[in-house]
Amino acid sequence: MKSVLEQYQEKKMTPEEIAARIPDGSVLLCDTALAQPIDLINAIAARAKEKNYKDLTQHILLEIYPMPFYTGESTPGYHGVSWFSSAGARGAVNLGQADVMPCYYRDMPQLIRQQERIDAFCVAVAPMDKHGWFSLAADGSFSVAALEKAEHVYLEINDQMPRVATAPIVHISQVDGLYEVSRPLACTKPPVVDDISRTIGGLIAEEVPNGATLQLGIGAVPEAVGIFLKDKHHLGVHTELLADSLVELVECGAADNSCKPIHRGKTVLTFAMGTQKVYDFLDDNHSVEVLPVDYVNDPAVIAQHPNFISVNAALEVDFFGQVCAESIGTRHVSGSGGQVDYVRGATQSKGGKSFIAFPSTAKGGEISRIRATLTPGAIVTTSKNDVDYIVTEYGVAKLRGKSLSQRAKALISIAHPKFREELTAQAKKENIMI
Repeated sequence: MKSVLEQYQEKKMTPEEIAARIPDGSVLLCDTALAQPIDLINAIAARAKEKNYKDLTQHILLEIYPMPFYTGESTPGYHGVSWFSSAGARGAVNLGQADVMPCYYRDMPQLIRQQERIDAFCVAVAPMDKHGWFSLAADGSFSVAALEKAEHVYLEINDQMPRVATAPIVHISQVDGLYEVSRPLACTKPPVVDDISRTIGGLIAEEVPNGATLQLGIGAVPEAVGIFLKDKHHLGVHTELLADSLVELVECGAADNSCKPIHRGKTVLTFAMGTQKVYDFLDDNHSVEVLPVDYVNDPAVIAQHPNFISVNAALEVDFFGQVCAESIGTRHVSGSGGQVDYVRGATQSKGGKSFIAFPSTAKGGEISRIRATLTPGAIVTTSKNDVDYIVTEYGVAKLRGKSLSQRAKALISIAHPKFREELTAQAKKENIMI
């Protein structure tokens, strides 16, 4: 039997050599953010430019690099299916150059296992240990399901990837081809916390008790919430995304995970994305657990944490409490992600609260994000039956357990003042306010 080092050397290739092994008609899969092997994707795209493909499908979510298969005619025969969109996928979908997979984040592993076939799982990993194992580092997500389902596994090995002992692992014996890179990790810019975001963050922070467990997304509002929580005590972290705001809460001592009934003392996440500070925090950190999303985002698991606090964003909300977070009318913006997972988990938690937060207006103040009805064609992400709290810079509106008339009045009270009279008239005209 060959040693793991012998197997490693035998399977070492260039990205171009791996790309040449991928036949036309293949269905490829990549996981999220840091797990995306961009050199291999670019090598496949180069073959596409030479018209080697007629029908090559790439499934992916939350691309962190510019993806060549989202550029239309430049990569003929190589097209993407977005499971949760960043800017590149958003543009391609709206131009009719890419497809979308509607789903909740927690359901992705199950949906992958149910696919007719996945020909290759392509993933970036940390270097192999002496026993032949590679850590999938900053991504639990759906990688375990992908490894089970895929016919072939191809690795990009980056020596700058953090090693995380609890992340999913893949053994050299499972690998069909690999190549090495030494590339700085893709980092996001720290969000700019403006006055509106700071106000919203402060309002939410007032609702967070000591000992609460948190899920925060990425962006200015979650960053602002984190700023105002640094004086809290014994907070916990159980989140799909680990970004800078949560890392800072752990490092300043506000979040020590000491009150969590499960994974006590551990920061739990399913993927990480942020500045280098986030990746340095993960590296060789035994107080971190990177776990699959069908566990981390399971509402039943989330609900086991008392006083669970969930903070997510939206594009607009209507008087019924329907939340749109993924389209502007029929124009694609993103996916459902884990918003509903955490709304449901938080509202079932003893003392838990779910906050959907956003500035009261859009387009430089021209449009109210609080509306009588959603923009025609808008996708409902969180339903009226699931919604809990809505927050703007003008206050906090509790919707769960409230009648339609009560909801309308509460939402109008946190709308921008210049739209309140118009919204009140609409509510009365539609016999919503009684």
